[in-house]
Amino acid sequence: MGKYFGTDGFRGEANVNLTVAHAFKVGRFLGWYYGRGHKAQVVIGKDTRRSSYMFEYSLVAGLTASGADVYLLHVTTTPSVSYVVRTEGFDCGIMISASHNPFYDNGIKIINSMGYKMDASVEEQIEAYIDGEMEELPLATEAYIGRTVDFSAGRNRYIGYLISLPTRSFKTMRVGLDCSNGSASAIAKSVFDALGAKTYVIHNGPDGTNINKDCGSTHIEALQAFVKEKGLDVGFAYDGDADRCLAVDEHGNVVDGDRILYICGKYMKEIGQLKDDMIVTTIMSNIGLYKACDKIGLKYQKTKVGDKYVFENMMENGYRLGGEQSGHIIFSKHATTGDGILTSLKVMEVLLEKKTTLGTLASEVKIYPQLLQNLEVTDKKAVLEHPEVKEAIREVEQALGTDGRILVRESGTEPLLRVMVEATTQELCEKYVSKVIDTMKRVM
Repeated sequence: MGKYFGTDGFRGEANVNLTVAHAFKVGRFLGWYYGRGHKAQVVIGKDTRRSSYMFEYSLVAGLTASGADVYLLHVTTTPSVSYVVRTEGFDCGIMISASHNPFYDNGIKIINSMGYKMDASVEEQIEAYIDGEMEELPLATEAYIGRTVDFSAGRNRYIGYLISLPTRSFKTMRVGLDCSNGSASAIAKSVFDALGAKTYVIHNGPDGTNINKDCGSTHIEALQAFVKEKGLDVGFAYDGDADRCLAVDEHGNVVDGDRILYICGKYMKEIGQLKDDMIVTTIMSNIGLYKACDKIGLKYQKTKVGDKYVFENMMENGYRLGGEQSGHIIFSKHATTGDGILTSLKVMEVLLEKKTTLGTLASEVKIYPQLLQNLEVTDKKAVLEHPEVKEAIREVEQALGTDGRILVRESGTEPLLRVMVEATTQELCEKYVSKVIDTMKRVM
């Protein structure tokens, strides 16, 4: 993790630790970097945050000043930027979003020409330029100055691509969508409507400050109540930039990313679409997922937290399905990043092909109680390496044995340490999380 770029781009509070000056320099560097030898072409998308317009214009100024032509998708999803970059021949793509964070945060995610998250080596060069550790880059002049192009057609092609994937009509299904007042508001309903579903939508009226506010995949209780109230067959909740998806079954129960991985993985294994019968998970996946997979011969690998690492594993080994408990699910045949709307379409495919309910499919995975607590710290490594903290973690590991686990890790995007415990009861989770958090507070 670099000085500015974490596991999911350059993220911070708008005009506090992520400023228009930062965005301008990111644009200047990328326009120069990709413009050596030809006219660079860069595509930009953004979510619905108030500050996204400000950062869009700053990036455009930097890019065009370095000679790049910039194509604007306007409000769209992160996976749509990835799709457009790799199918339309762009040098790179930029998504302006802080994903599930509050509206006052924002972020700059850079996607390379293959639709993957940008290499860390390039991000390091951008950081060096931001900090004045490189010579000033040349400015384009005369006819070499870049221009902007409205490219909403690219977003529309992505919508058409999603609509083309299902092999069955959704006309018998009553589906609820929580668009989180974010990027999905511009896309999700039109996709489900085109596929024939009776679509019921909440939180699809973004105003710049209500993205993720008491809605979407991070506040799924609103969708749970909505599904029960309307008597819907299924519900899907997206985050701010729609690269993740959680589901709600017909009874209003949450179906998280682990269960989605199991449901889709089991189905893909049955129809011969899963290489080596393998799914890729992260170290945050629930023990219950692994026990359910063991019962049906569904194999799994574990990576560090972050869909970036899941995707790297999938690409190295040719695996077709991977993801995170949080709802970042990657179907590598169709996408190079987590795609919330695509995930919901794939879940719909299983429901229709198996002719059963989401609740029935999800019931095969018994989720162990899990508690995750974050602690804000100024020096993550110093706290993690403190002898008292290490001893507290060791004692919890011994106490849990094979009936649970503890995971302590650094956040890749925020100044936080995350302590997660899985155990047979919620009381044990609370007891052991508190033990480690209290120790951390004492030594800070």
